[in-house]
Amino acid sequence: MSEIRPVGLTKGPGETSHEFTFVSPDRDQSLKIGEFITYRTEVDGAERDILSRVTERRPLRLYPDSFLADPDINPDDVAALVGYHQSGHELFELTATVIGYYEQKIGDFINPRLPPRVGRPLYLADDHELAKLLSKCEAGEIGSAHIGSLLSRGAGRVPISVDVAAITSTHLAIIASTGAGKSYLAAVLIEELMKPYNRAAVLIVDPHGEYQTLTEMRNNDDFSKGEYRPQVKIFLPGEVKVRTASLDLNDLSYLLPNLTERMEYLLRRAYQDVRNSSKKEKGVSDRWTIAEFQIRLRELGEGIGEDEEEERDDRYANTADALIWRLESVLKHSIIFDDFEYLKLQDLFLPGRCSVLQLNEVDEKQQRVMVATLLRRLFHARVQTEKGQVGPEDELYLPYPTFVLIEEAHHFAPAGINVISTNVLKQVLTEGRKFGVSVGLISQRPGRLDPDVLSQCNTQFILRIVNPIDQSRIAESVETVGRDLLRELPSLTKGQAIIAGEAINTPVLCRVRSRHTPHGAETKDAPSEWLDFFSPDQLARRDRRSALPIEPERQNRSKMFK
Repeated sequence: MSEIRPVGLTKGPGETSHEFTFVSPDRDQSLKIGEFITYRTEVDGAERDILSRVTERRPLRLYPDSFLADPDINPDDVAALVGYHQSGHELFELTATVIGYYEQKIGDFINPRLPPRVGRPLYLADDHELAKLLSKCEAGEIGSAHIGSLLSRGAGRVPISVDVAAITSTHLAIIASTGAGKSYLAAVLIEELMKPYNRAAVLIVDPHGEYQTLTEMRNNDDFSKGEYRPQVKIFLPGEVKVRTASLDLNDLSYLLPNLTERMEYLLRRAYQDVRNSSKKEKGVSDRWTIAEFQIRLRELGEGIGEDEEEERDDRYANTADALIWRLESVLKHSIIFDDFEYLKLQDLFLPGRCSVLQLNEVDEKQQRVMVATLLRRLFHARVQTEKGQVGPEDELYLPYPTFVLIEEAHHFAPAGINVISTNVLKQVLTEGRKFGVSVGLISQRPGRLDPDVLSQCNTQFILRIVNPIDQSRIAESVETVGRDLLRELPSLTKGQAIIAGEAINTPVLCRVRSRHTPHGAETKDAPSEWLDFFSPDQLARRDRRSALPIEPERQNRSKMFK
């Protein structure tokens, strides 16, 4: 498993019982933070290779400060003048954390609780063996997702793959500061999920329109095998409708804020009445229309109850009119709510299909209701399908697991704020794994993300994080990342990530691989666009436009503002 030449010798114990220090000249500078080394020891009568990770590095041979007083003079020359000679190489004291030996039967590392003896040789872990130890599955295997390679080694030397089954059963979080590459990493993961050895059923909630370039997977040979080619469907704002009757009472209350007690009473009463009426007339309770809802509100406002002989009471007339007006303004003029037109779950979720739901033109409050409604419908469909309560002819029949990736997750589950999508997300994160409903959350502000929601994601991809509040939230909510790796968060560069949790055997620093499809979230280059405004083509276009005759209506309108 190990290279023949040792890279250092153990010195003694570290600060904790599972740490030790060692000394090395590190001539080829291979012992970077996050690098993996091994030592041999006897465990239960058998020789074992024990894997450890380098966590700290300090130089041992330092010049006196006076040797460094003049930056124009080489300190080596000063040392030679006073008879101070180095042996020719630097020397370092390093700290390593014991991970253990991998036990195939239990699929995990076992810590021997036995640090190496003083003076024991240490070796760099072999590339091939290390790749097998770090990843639960090899790249290209069924259920694998090749994310990149080990950061401390050359590109591609130690490939890093995560276990898709673990991600889809214990949920995922991708966390990074703006511009650190979280959307790029998410797209790499989606590419892996759509390859022939996975063929996942994926929905991406995309508030900013960053994932439209995934459509190029369809014409890329990396994603095809035999008759299989992935489907990528982009749903623009307004193309995905939420059926009005699928909204529950909490959804309506959230869409109609600042309700008085009378309004809440009428809203609850009308909601129950139209559902009961729909159940009697249509056999199901979720087939009422907004017009029927408004009619029932007006009847209640006029004091008309279910019993026609009941004495009329019009005390609620003004309250009913106010509710009707609010429903009219919020629901009837919305691009996402409709009485009859809506998208079926089978159109959004299908193995081998990636659906991208673009919400960049939808109000944030309506975005939350849409996501809450979709997740609730999805969860109910999977529960009823798994329990055999619906069959192939039913609308809620969904006989395969699904994965939902939510960008800007802190908008849908903000910390300290009660929004309609938070409780639905919590339910799906805690119960969805039993029914094949998995969620991936992407956020640039983990400090603003509900801590209970973040803690339910048992696999984490963490890129550069500079904000101390966000770092603290990660340390509180993510148990699988050691403090040594958390210290690396501010120093990570674009495309470098810490991967930890259920989908990998031990936390690693990873260099994210290149995408197969173009990146769709590039930052605007404002100076270039400003200069382009004065380009010959743009000037000529504006000259042609100014030479066109002005329409009479526009001409009159321009006179009004003179």
